Amino acid sequence: MNDLRAMGVVVDAGHGGADPGAISGNAREKDFTLEVSKYMYDRFRQLGVPVTLTRDSDETLPRNERVSRILNAYGNDPGVVVLSNHINAGGGEGAEVVYALRNNSTLAREVLQNIGNAGQKTRKYYQRRLPEDTSKDYYFIQRLTGRTEPLLIEYGFIDNPRDLVKLQNNIKDYGEGVVKAVTEYLGYPYSLPSSGTASSYTVKRGDTLYSIASRLGVSVDELKRVNNLTSNLLSVGQILKVPGTDNNGEENTPGISDYDTYIVKAGDSLYKISSDTGVSVSEIIEYNNLPSTILTIGQELLIPKVKGPGNVGGQYYTVQVGDNLYNIANRFNTTINDIVQANNLSSTVLRVGQQLYIPSSNVVEGDSNNVSYTVKRGDSLYSIALNFGTTVDEIKRINKLNSDILSIGQTLIIPSDVPQDNYSTYTVVPGDNLYSIANRFNTTVDNLKELNGLTSNLLTVGQVLTIPSNT
Repeated sequence: MNDLRAMGVVVDAGHGGADPGAISGNAREKDFTLEVSKYMYDRFRQLGVPVTLTRDSDETLPRNERVSRILNAYGNDPGVVVLSNHINAGGGEGAEVVYALRNNSTLAREVLQNIGNAGQKTRKYYQRRLPEDTSKDYYFIQRLTGRTEPLLIEYGFIDNPRDLVKLQNNIKDYGEGVVKAVTEYLGYPYSLPSSGTASSYTVKRGDTLYSIASRLGVSVDELKRVNNLTSNLLSVGQILKVPGTDNNGEENTPGISDYDTYIVKAGDSLYKISSDTGVSVSEIIEYNNLPSTILTIGQELLIPKVKGPGNVGGQYYTVQVGDNLYNIANRFNTTINDIVQANNLSSTVLRVGQQLYIPSSNVVEGDSNNVSYTVKRGDSLYSIALNFGTTVDEIKRINKLNSDILSIGQTLIIPSDVPQDNYSTYTVVPGDNLYSIANRFNTTVDNLKELNGLTSNLLTVGQVLTIPSNT
């Protein structure tokens, strides 16, 4: 929380008029930014927070005029919060927040976390420096706005089809997340939009039980109990009953019997904690509303107690590079649907290191340690067998291959006698980049990005990377 009341909040709709910003088909950045900015302006006024818009129409706003309106709104003061709304481009996915060199990360972290709570994938919050003078901010909205506290918020990627659908359907929800973060940061009382006490909620594209529970101020367990849900799967248009809680009751926090508290120690990473506890990395992130994979020593994490879906004697499988639900289901003689239901998965996307529960009736004896390998250019069955210490015949037998012909991108199951300790972790330090790390560990940038699910080459100090240890 900020100890000072805000002089005011300036909401800046990026681009406008002759400057459309990023474009994808008929979708234009300037339209999204104006829509979310006007929504945020109305909400701040409802909450009693002083607020001003830099533009409230499709107006061409030159840089000097935009900066002038920001500084003239409430003065050049650190109590002025500037929210510059933008839509990204370049093929990535998810939201990110850039904060100024003169500020700390508190508000940026809360804003990104709340956008994630509203259902959007989150990337990172960070600072960006001007290459020719690293003492200055890269973006003018931060470099030229004096002593104010400006955030540049990218709500998603307009050229990513998944993000575009989310932006079209949910951008006001993301804006509400920003409003909540800023209002609470500045010490003003926050309340949900005044639309009466709803008795039901209609699921929208991008919603998860976690984001809905956060939005309604209830626990996931209570939401599932009231709606008789046996998994976390939702469908667009599904109508959920809203639990009748008073926002001060114990129902709004996870039940102590369903969670353990874990204190982060030196050397910990989400991957290591996931492996030790049997809870997937994605589940730890969602239950704790983590904005990134970076952990700090002494940080408290809520770890859901692992519960099998009722099949005694089942086992857990750790997702490897190249795995997907289809090949895992084939390996364990089960179906994708069985795995989804057994693990309460809300998506078919898997992460390396994620642990899946395989019900006992579907476990194939001796397959628990098998790994997956994705065929690359130049591979042959002989080279793969040699690399993994097995034989061509064994690979062909397990994968039911009738010939030695392979195709790039093909997924192979490697026999269970392959050593499993194939990965280590590395914590990013100042001066690191993907190229230098890849050289240090005798691997490639592409391998590091694939293994860690990275969509860009940008790293943050303290970020934990999974490193192939046999390269």
